[in-house]
Amino acid sequence: MSSPETRAPRLIAVDDDSLVLGSLKGLFTLETDYDVELFDDPTKAVDHLGKNPVDLVISDFLMPQMNGLEFLTEARRLQPDAARILLTGFADKQNAIRAINEVGIYHYLEKPWDNDHLLLLIRNALQEKACAGNWGTWSRTWTGLRANTRT
Repeated sequence: MSSPETRAPRLIAVDDDSLVLGSLKGLFTLETDYDVELFDDPTKAVDHLGKNPVDLVISDFLMPQMNGLEFLTEARRLQPDAARILLTGFADKQNAIRAINEVGIYHYLEKPWDNDHLLLLIRNALQEKACAGNWGTWSRTWTGLRANTRT
């Protein structure tokens, strides 16, 4: 079993379009070592998030069961430390702003996307997540050290 520092990043992607999921599966299989789960139903993805830790969530915006903002809101509630990326086939700046402000997404990306750009976004989001985790560990250690020197 690998340690959290050496395990492959865990991602989930949610889109009701099987062609999009197939493209993502091919991209991640060929270009990464990520542990990826794909869902065509956001309610099943929410169930998965309730039971399994993930590092990054990718979601389509328009889906029949719940839209991407609703899904990412649930993802944030269940896994607040996971980075979130919203994919959309529509250039809707109002929803992009809502997603950034309300859901705290890392990035908003229009379909069709450039694979290299998507991979770069994911790498950057995962690095920022790792840095934030390291900062939290460092901060707790520093706080503990300071407390010990006062006693």
